[in-house]
Amino acid sequence: MEYYRPANSIFPPVIKNLVIINVLCWLATIALQKYGIDIVGYLGLHYWKSADFNVVQFVTYMFLHDTTSFGHIFFNMFGLWMFGKDIENFWGGKKFLIYYFVTGIGAGVIQQITWAIDIYPVVTAINQVLAGGDIRALAPYLQSMPTGHVSAADLLQLKELVYDARVTIGASGAIFGVLLAFAMLFPDARIFLLFIPIPIRAPYFVAFYALCELFMGVQDFHGDNVAHFAHLGGMIFGLILILYWKKKKNINGSSSYY
Repeated sequence: MEYYRPANSIFPPVIKNLVIINVLCWLATIALQKYGIDIVGYLGLHYWKSADFNVVQFVTYMFLHDTTSFGHIFFNMFGLWMFGKDIENFWGGKKFLIYYFVTGIGAGVIQQITWAIDIYPVVTAINQVLAGGDIRALAPYLQSMPTGHVSAADLLQLKELVYDARVTIGASGAIFGVLLAFAMLFPDARIFLLFIPIPIRAPYFVAFYALCELFMGVQDFHGDNVAHFAHLGGMIFGLILILYWKKKKNINGSSSYY
């Protein structure tokens, strides 16, 4: 079955609606903060062992952005429009929307794995102390060692704090998936960067960007507050889906994918 799609639309419907929903969610987050309502606490993606985790957060986190900086939502939505419009025009809205959600959810899955690896040492140390081990096993993870008795309840509360401290928001993972799709569908497209006054072919640009994200993620620069591996996760899941569609002879927009 064919689905209508306007040829070469400058603002195709799925892109337009995604931008509108993201902006409305951003404004709602700002407005509700004034009344003490923290949307991120409910809809941001929490670590799966946190009491605040809900499986729907794998979807809802993609529509929330940092309210302290306009740049977070602006650059995500600009990237969605700049690269996504050509993909939606090529694939059609339904297929693009499936791809967008798969890459966004995939980015969330990779972020969960990253968190699990990141907190494994401290959680292991807490469990060792709970099992009767030396409290000094926690020394590398505490600013100061407790001087009094530390109960099992205190240790369990510390573990919950470790779990609850992990939360992420933003459409960046899905946007990186969109970047990958753009490079694969339009390999001859040229991208101009402000600081490099020469055109760069899309695959080279995306490969360089991915390597930068990998470097930043491995280096683990504390304080940059960016989910680098989630970005790569969006690309990985996007690559898997595109290769699957290609295997099913469905890389173009006209084929049925059922």
